[in-house]
Parts: sequence; structure tokens; C-alpha cells
Amino acid sequence: MKNKFIIAILSVCTLLNYNCTDLDEQVLDESLTGTDGATEPVSGALSAAYGNMAQTFRHTRYFGLVELATDEAILPPRNGNNGAGTQWQDGDRYVGLHTHNFPTANSLVGESWDYLTTNISRTVTGIESLVPLAEAGDSEAQAAVYELRALRAYFNMLVLDAWGIAFKKEASNETSEILKGQDAVDYIESEFSAVVNDISDNIGPGRITQSAVYGFLAKLHLNAAVYRDPYGTPNFTDADMDKVIEYTNNVINSQKFSISPEYFDLFNDENHDNPELIFAVDLRGVLNNDHNRWAYWSMSGSLFPRPDEYYRSMDGTDGPAITSDFYQTWVEAYGSEDPSRDARFYQKNAMVPAELEDLTGLNPTNDADHYYCVGDEDGDGINDFEMDRGILRGTIWAPRKIDFNRSNGSMQCDEGYRIYPLAEIRENGNGGVTYYVDHTENIDFSPTIGYASGYRVAKWQFSKTSDDGNNYSSVDLVLLRYADIYLMRAEAKLRKGDATALDDVNYVRAQRTARPEQTPPALASLDLDVLYRERGFEFYWEMARRTDMIRFGRFEDTYTEKTDTDVNHRLFPIPQNAIDGASNVPGYLEQNQGY
Repeated sequence: MKNKFIIAILSVCTLLNYNCTDLDEQVLDESLTGTDGATEPVSGALSAAYGNMAQTFRHTRYFGLVELATDEAILPPRNGNNGAGTQWQDGDRYVGLHTHNFPTANSLVGESWDYLTTNISRTVTGIESLVPLAEAGDSEAQAAVYELRALRAYFNMLVLDAWGIAFKKEASNETSEILKGQDAVDYIESEFSAVVNDISDNIGPGRITQSAVYGFLAKLHLNAAVYRDPYGTPNFTDADMDKVIEYTNNVINSQKFSISPEYFDLFNDENHDNPELIFAVDLRGVLNNDHNRWAYWSMSGSLFPRPDEYYRSMDGTDGPAITSDFYQTWVEAYGSEDPSRDARFYQKNAMVPAELEDLTGLNPTNDADHYYCVGDEDGDGINDFEMDRGILRGTIWAPRKIDFNRSNGSMQCDEGYRIYPLAEIRENGNGGVTYYVDHTENIDFSPTIGYASGYRVAKWQFSKTSDDGNNYSSVDLVLLRYADIYLMRAEAKLRKGDATALDDVNYVRAQRTARPEQTPPALASLDLDVLYRERGFEFYWEMARRTDMIRFGRFEDTYTEKTDTDVNHRLFPIPQNAIDGASNVPGYLEQNQGY
């Protein structure tokens, strides 16, 4: 239950014992306040360790870093007011991620590094403060130490995945030991293994649990071949795959989780209690830092997703779109059928009357009466309109912010709000806007690329607790879910030649039963190419694609505007300011090869 919070004012040292950063912020807990004053150190240590996670995974930090480096997402400089393609230009930091031109000063690289290393430091200081209490017999402190060690291992696994190193640090007055390759894998595995039998399995998904640790152990072994030799051809050993199967079996056999019948329920308000979630960033809609940016970043700047008193304050950003290459994987999979037959690709929520579907001869200046009304029919105080979800193509329907007919008419109706075809809100310099937003498949880095270019990802709901569409969100950010347990087991089986891998993949597909006509049909056969494609269908826009592309040998492929084939770019550069900050310890922090 999401019902308690504290305020934490913290000063946390980063991984080098001489480099300290002040971080003053609000931090939520999840029943962390304890029962008396003696347990407050436990509350503070856990709150500090978890409190930075939402900001770590912002769209312009780790989320954008790992999404834009793949064939899933591309963010071009879009056509600004002067027609020069300046919106999202930002020094080519987004273009560079997609083309694998990663400068050491790229802000997404730098901020992702800073937040993840700070998170590791917070777990170190938390453990350091609680160990004496645990050794004195405080059971709550001991439980928190297990949890913090697991969280430290998780953050280190993210750093290993992105930069090829891990930090071993046991005390805040020590300098971290930097580990690479097998040493890094062994360290992270040892930390997870040291606590997995003792950590609670009843405190998630907003906190790391035994099931989450088993899941991350499986993920570590699934990718261990890459982590051992990030620039070579992975050698997937039977020993690693056996571990993946063992750990995923532990989660499955616990019978604590199930696949969500409605795919998009996983990404909605109140998803905290969805039985598929294993680990997530716990957001409650009460802090500005409870961000909703995974939802709004890809959406059209003309989209106003929720008709209520706040709707004129929220919109999209005309940010990234999916590439035509990623879209075509869906087309190729379904052949003569439109990919919207798959419940994961699309959910139609805007119930447009049939007589309004045809837009022939219409445009925003002559369609004043071409709308339907949506109100609060269930009486819960919230307008019942819900925008379409999934991968959005063409023109969708939504509330309209501007009266394009210049009559200053109300956008409301007796039942609630008018729902129109989505129309461009930007003036074109010729006296008005005359066109609908039409999302097209092709998108590239043309200097005059339009705002509407590219199919958009509406996977995450615009939270109904947000008054601006960005902050105060109640949608937990999913970091590990049950479907991944089955698909990791399927991959390990497949790499060992076990034909039952197909059963695991088809099991996940068959559970999406909320819209039976869109339940993905069973696959007749499975190979690594099909499994790679399936993981793309299941986990798009969830920070999984980059790791999958590297593991499946697809990261050097050519797609959309990306032609780079340099294996050195499987790892991001270590930020130059971090290297400079460690320069008084010769050889301590060295740049990754190729940069």
C-alpha cells in the first residue's frame, strides 16, 4: 500500500572518497518509517537508496540513453518555427546516440553515469550505517542490509552493462575498486547470491525482493558472455544457461506472479499492484519527481491526452519516434495481417462513431461539428476518455486545445469534452493551421523533418494524478516483470537446444486474453531470430532493446540513419569529467577503448 512518506535531506559522497555531491531532495518511503525512534536509521538508509531512482530513469538520462542507441527509437531535430529543424537539436546529443557517435561530453551519458554512481554510493553509506545495528541484533537493520546489498548489485549491473565496469566499495572512506570482465560478473553475482536466501520476498514491487534478485541473477548470467568480452563474439556456456534456467524456475515455482491479461494495464495508473510486476520504480503521484516522461516524450506536441480541468496544461513533446526498421519487424511477423491484431502493438480506446471515421474533405478549419463527446459516465469524477495506446500511426482522436475555426467556441459539450481528429496546433505563418497530424512511418535526419514524422510510442499512460502530464505520476516505472522471466528461460533453453523454449514463448503470448481477438497467436517454431523479434514486441520502450541487440549480435546492424559498425560502441564512453575527477589517482579510471 502506498501510504507513507518522509523527507530526506542528504549529502552523499560519490564513489571516489574525495568527491562529494550535495543532493537535497524529497524522498518517498514504502512503510519504511519503522515503529520507533530506534529504527529511523533504517528508514533513512533505505529512503536514500531508493529516492533517486525516478530521476535516474528520466527520458533525458538513462531511459533516453539506452533507447536512442537502438533501432527502436530515433529523435531528429524537428522543424522549428523558422523551418530550420532546430527543436531537439541540442548539440546533436540525440542524433549522436542513434548514429553511435557518442562524445564523452554527451549529457545523457554524463548524467546517467552521475546518477547511477551516486545511487551506488547511497547503498554503500546505507550499508555502512546499518551494519553496526545489525551486528547488535537489530533484525530490521539486518533485513535492510540485505536489501541494500541487492540494490547495490543491481546498480552495478546497470553500470557494467553500459560502461563495462563495476565498482566494489565497502566503506565511504575508501576508494572503489574498479572491476571488469569476469571479475565484475563474479562480484555482482556474489553480492546477489550472498543475500538471495535471506532477503524478503514480500516487500515489492517498489523494493527489491528475493524474486527480483533471482530475476537479476538470471539476467546477469544471460548476458555474462557479453560482459566477459564486450567487444568479441559472445560464448554462451551451458553453465550460464543452466543458471538462467535455475533462477527463472525459482521465480516461476514461487507462484507469486502471473502474466497480466491486459498488456497495457502494466503501464497504467495503479500498476503497482499488477501481478506481473516484480521490480519497479514506485511512484505515487504526490511529488514533482514522480515523473511521467516515458509517456509524453514520444507524443505529438498537439496531443492533449486527458480532457479535464488540467488538459490545457499537458501535451506531448514531438520527441522520438520508432524507426521504420523496428516497425517492419511487426509487419514481417504478421504478413497479410495488420500488426494491430497483436494486443501488444495497439489498444483502441477512442471509440469514434463509425460515421465520423471518414475525414475526406475535412480539415481543422471546417470540421467544427465533426466530433463526439465523452464525459464521466461512471461517476468517479474523472472523464472517461482514454487515448489510443501502443504504436500510433496516422491521425488519432483526442481533445483539442485550439478552436481552429476562430470562433472562440468552447471545447466542451453537455456530456463533457469534444473529441476531434488530432490537429496541428502550431501556426504555419500563413494565417492558420489547415491540416491534421498524420504520423507517417518514415523518419530520418532531414533538416526539415516535420513534427508529425514517425510512428509514436504510447505505451505508458498519461497518469490521471498528473496535472501537467509530466510530473506527479502514479504509474510505476517497470524494471522487471514476469514475462521477462519466461522469455529469459526460453532463451537459455534455446541456446542449449531445448525445444521446450517454444512453450515458454507461447505461454506468454497466450496469456494476453483481455482482448481475445488480439491475443497473439501461438508461434509454430522458434529460433534466435524469432526470439529476438519477440523480445522486441514484448519489451519495446522498456530499456531492454540495447542489451538485447548486443547479446543477439545485432548492435552493429545498419538501420534508419545508423551505419556505424564499430564494436567499441557497444559500451558508452566514460564521461570525461569523471576521468578528470579521478586524475590524481594515476590509471584509476581509464577511458573505454575506441574513445
